[in-house]
Amino acid sequence: MDRMCIRDIQLKCIIGTNPAERTTKQWVCINVALDCNLAKAGRTDRLEDTINYKKLKDQIVAMIEKSKFFLIERMADRIARLCLAMAGVKAVTVTVDKPGALTGARSAAVEIARKKK
Repeated sequence: MDRMCIRDIQLKCIIGTNPAERTTKQWVCINVALDCNLAKAGRTDRLEDTINYKKLKDQIVAMIEKSKFFLIERMADRIARLCLAMAGVKAVTVTVDKPGALTGARSAAVEIARKKK
């Protein structure tokens, strides 16, 4: 199985459970790893034969910028669902980091893995 990655999507959104987090946008960093078959695109060199990672990144950004999730777990799950809806994606691993969430730590993060049913 091949893997396509989109690394370090950084954007601001409403995320968190504390009152201040519900009104002030915070940074998140998103990483996505897609399990898929890239062999045909490797042979043909055609965008039509692969997953358009720019399109997927734009869809993730659009969803997260307008979201107001309480938990990064929920955010990761929604990103995974979006990825699995794309043709050719068989499984996905999503990592969401919330920098500055913990004093003395670079970030708090969750990583989830989901498969197409």
